Amino acid sequence: MGSTSVEKLLENGVGVHFSGLHVDDLEPRNSEEPLATSTTENGYGEPFIIGVTGGASAGKTAVCDMIIEQLHDQRVVVVNQESFYYDLTEEKLNHVHEYNFDHPDAFDTENLLCCMEKLRHGQAVDIPNYDFRTNKSKLPPQKVNSSDVIILEGILIFYDIRIRELMNMKIFVDTDADVRLARRIRRDTVEKGRDLKTVLDQYSKFIKPAFDDFILPTKKYADIIIPRGGDNHVAINLIVQHIHTKLGQQSLCKIYPNLYVIQSTFQIRGMHTLIRDNETTKHDFIFYSDRLIRLVVEHGLGHLPFKEKQVITPTGSIYTGVEFCKRLCGISIIRSGESMENALRACCKGIKIGKILIHREGDSGQQLVYHNLPNDIADRNVLLLDPILGTGNAAIQAISLLLQKGAQESNIIFLNLISAPQGVHVVCKRFPRIKIVTSEIESGLYEDFRVFPGMGEFGDRYFGTDDD
Repeated sequence: MGSTSVEKLLENGVGVHFSGLHVDDLEPRNSEEPLATSTTENGYGEPFIIGVTGGASAGKTAVCDMIIEQLHDQRVVVVNQESFYYDLTEEKLNHVHEYNFDHPDAFDTENLLCCMEKLRHGQAVDIPNYDFRTNKSKLPPQKVNSSDVIILEGILIFYDIRIRELMNMKIFVDTDADVRLARRIRRDTVEKGRDLKTVLDQYSKFIKPAFDDFILPTKKYADIIIPRGGDNHVAINLIVQHIHTKLGQQSLCKIYPNLYVIQSTFQIRGMHTLIRDNETTKHDFIFYSDRLIRLVVEHGLGHLPFKEKQVITPTGSIYTGVEFCKRLCGISIIRSGESMENALRACCKGIKIGKILIHREGDSGQQLVYHNLPNDIADRNVLLLDPILGTGNAAIQAISLLLQKGAQESNIIFLNLISAPQGVHVVCKRFPRIKIVTSEIESGLYEDFRVFPGMGEFGDRYFGTDDD
C-alpha cells in the first residue's frame, strides 16, 4: 500500500467525509487537584445529539426516519425546529402569504435552546405543538423525554452557534435545487391544495433567497454531507455504524466515570481503519499508529493536576492560565508499550520513563520478570503505557507493582489505543481511582483472549518482528 493509496483511503475509506466533501456512490466498507472532567468531555450520562439540516424538501425527514429505523435497539426522539415557529399576530395572519417562514427570525431559538439543554441533561421537556393551519401553537404541548439519541431536524439548526455546539454529529442533506423544487411543488399542490403560481411565487420570493442567504452558508459546519438524502443508503448505514460505536463507548463510560474515550471523528476512524488493515505496510502502520498514540497521550495529559499561573504576554498584558504538574513519569509495559514512548517524549520534554516486563504464559500465567522504575515514583504522577488493554491481567499486575513501589492509585493514568470491555471491567473494578484513556472500545475477546476485532500482535507489527 503506497502513500498515495493510504491518503486516498483516509479520504474515502470510511465513506463519510469532512465538511466540503461528499458521500456518494461509495461501497460500504483546584489548584492542586486534578482537572475536573465534565460529562460533556467524557461523553457519559448524556444523549448523542444529531443535527440534520438542509434546504426545504431536501429529504431531511427521510434521512431521520432511516436513522431511527436502523437504531431500532436504541431510544431515539426527534425534535423538529418547525415546532418552534413564533405564533403569528392577527396582523401577520392577515398577510400570511407575505410572511417568511424560512428566515431565522421566524423561529423561537431561545425556547429551542432551552429545551435542548434540558434534554441534554436528562430532563423531560414540553415541545410546542405548532398548528400550521392556524400558525399558532395549540395545547397541549408534546411531552418529550431525554433518550439515548436525540435528532434535531430543521432548515436553520446550524445557524445559531449555541445550538450547533450541543451536537455530537452535524449532517447536511445536500439535494439538487431542481429536485427540491419539484418535491415542493408536488407536496404543496397535492397535499396542501395550493395552486402552482402560489407555490412558485413563495419559492422565488422567500424559499430560494433564504436558502442562499441562511441555509447554504451553514453547510461549512457539517461533519457529514449526504447527497441525495434518503436515497443514499450507503452514507446512512455508515452514520448508523458510527453512532452504534459511540453509544457502545458511552455505555461503559456511564458505568465507569474514570474511563475516558477520546472524541471520535471520521479522521480517527480512518486511521483506525488503516492500522487494523492486514494489508497495511509496516511504514504506514507505524506512521498512523504514532498519530493515534499522540492523540491519546495529549488527551491523557489533560487529566494531570494543575495550578493557576499568570504570565506577561509580549503586549504587556496579563494572561491567567494554568501550569501542569512537573512531577511526571511514564512507565511502559514492555514491549508494546515502548511504541508509545516517542509520543510521550515529544509532549513532555525530558520526562523520565521506566519499564515493566511481564512474561505472559497463557492468560493466567503472568510472571513479573523485570522492572526499572524511578526511585521517587511515590511523588510522581504516572502515565502507564500499553497500546492494547485485553483481559486486563497484565495491567492489573503492572498497576499492583506501581502501588507496591509507592505510586498513588489516583495518580496513575493508563493510556492505550484500544480497550476490550472485559479489560475495562477488570481494571476499573480493581482500581476505581485510576484513569483509563483510550481511543476506541472494542467488541470483546476471542476464546483465546485476543482482542476482537483488534489489530493483531501490535508489538510485532510496530517493530517488524512478525513471522514474515
